[in-house]
Amino acid sequence: MKINTIHKGNCVEVMEKEIPNGSIDLIFADPPYNLSGNGLKWVGNKTGGDWFMVNEKWDKMTETEYLKFTKDWLNACKKVLKLNGSIYVSCTYHNIGELITVLKLLEFTPRNIITWHKNNAMPSMTRRSFTHSCEYVLFFSKGKKWTFNYSDIKKMNPDKAKDGSEKQMRDLWIMPVVQGKERIKDKTGRAAHPTQKPENLLERIILASSNKNDIVLDPFLGSGTTAVVAKRLDRKWIGIETENKYIKIAEKRLST
Repeated sequence: MKINTIHKGNCVEVMEKEIPNGSIDLIFADPPYNLSGNGLKWVGNKTGGDWFMVNEKWDKMTETEYLKFTKDWLNACKKVLKLNGSIYVSCTYHNIGELITVLKLLEFTPRNIITWHKNNAMPSMTRRSFTHSCEYVLFFSKGKKWTFNYSDIKKMNPDKAKDGSEKQMRDLWIMPVVQGKERIKDKTGRAAHPTQKPENLLERIILASSNKNDIVLDPFLGSGTTAVVAKRLDRKWIGIETENKYIKIAEKRLST
């Protein structure tokens, strides 16, 4: 098994061929949300700059295709995850139902649904619904003795008790969408990856549910945030990605 490596290809095929069963300590997955297709954009927005809705080929499936896709990749994750390992899956209200259903059918155990409140979320374009300011991270475990570094995560909690002492971290995480120097941009100035996740989000997950030298797998590596944070925290990592343009971005981030 090659560690600290980005594998190019379909995540199910790579997991079956390259990663031994029961070898991974922690999985973070940010799968397609299946939201592409309408090409919505907001150019000249005064509050947060130009905005473009995700519109990628890898994010377009029928409902039947998406459910099968979800079953296939989560089943592959279950095989490679150690007994007592954990899996975190990023999602929105659009795909949370399918993910929870499949995770339960595969006999993963729910531990938390973390709400990521994006305090710099874009306003509603249509003005026909409430502003979508939250995404979710599903925290499930395989087995009963999952890793949870309570003291470490309590220590890094930005929220403190009234007397200034450390406080348990809740499952509501308030942090902005990636911006500033952390946001990777292409030559046109647009976001190089449409769903880049904040490094702080991955820091919390990796510190909570893995230990030094553990292996962290991201089956949809994208711009490489999971690998970058795992490397910084002295974890081993494996990334899987289908798109060459994202692999190049991740490799550049990992080389600095």
